[in-house]
Amino acid sequence: MKYIYIINGRDDKAHQYQDFYFQLKENPHPHEVYTTLGEGDATRYVRLYCDLHPEEEVCFVACGGNGIINGVASGLVGYACSSEQAAKLCANKTIAILYFAGATEDFIINFPGYDFRNVKAMLAGTVHPIDVIQVNDSYCLNVCNIGFNSKVASRANELVAQGKSAHQAYTRGVINAILTSRYNRIKVFVDGERIARGPMVLCTFANGRRVGGEFNCAPTAKVDDGLIDVCYFRAMSLLRLLLLIPHYRKGDHIGCKAAGKRIIFRQGREVTISSKDLIDIYIDGEQLPGSHFDLKILPGALPLRLPKKD
Repeated sequence: MKYIYIINGRDDKAHQYQDFYFQLKENPHPHEVYTTLGEGDATRYVRLYCDLHPEEEVCFVACGGNGIINGVASGLVGYACSSEQAAKLCANKTIAILYFAGATEDFIINFPGYDFRNVKAMLAGTVHPIDVIQVNDSYCLNVCNIGFNSKVASRANELVAQGKSAHQAYTRGVINAILTSRYNRIKVFVDGERIARGPMVLCTFANGRRVGGEFNCAPTAKVDDGLIDVCYFRAMSLLRLLLLIPHYRKGDHIGCKAAGKRIIFRQGREVTISSKDLIDIYIDGEQLPGSHFDLKILPGALPLRLPKKD
């Protein structure tokens, strides 16, 4: 088995990998380290490597948070979905995760009790197939969202690019979304049935449970149940929305008294999103603009190597 560690090439991420290189020296094994060159490069690299080495037994190790994990996974799943021999080819291609301080933990929170910081535990791990949500031609491991959440993320990303801290950016993003994105006219269908009529605040489409580093948006979601958890917030007053945000953070918003009938929960295998206007859907934190999105669950599409428990 060969391990290819894929790390983020951004200069501001270099300090996260000091312990990683130390662990590699402490645990010698056949491996390479690939440093990404920019946005989308992890996906391109994995796809190209699989194309050039279809028979080689390789584990691609995503080193970092949501962005790098999604990039590596999208390359592997996209390669498998485009091949007539997907099952055979993915039998010798797997993915593992190494998390480092400062990276977003949203995805690994779905696996309590596993140490994703330890190279030795990862090398002794076993493969567990997990689901992936396909969104048009993209892939989501954790959570997609539209409406209020995507507006927050969009504004926060703009402010971070301008030099604001992540906390400042997110706070300002929330304020901006409260003022501009509480009445979104977007149609959402789950397994062919429209959820509701009228404007909506937000909707999440979840394979995992947590988004934004602190919001437990889909408390019942499981990464291996073959279902998308859909949580739809009808349009509501500012006061009711403010009352619901703490519940949304804790994960007890579904069915809570403060929500009344404003929150609709569904589970399904296929989702259609449509809008007359151009909107953004955020896929594991990455922005994808459009006016029509088709989502479907791909059961067991990603062979994830879980680290060995103590």
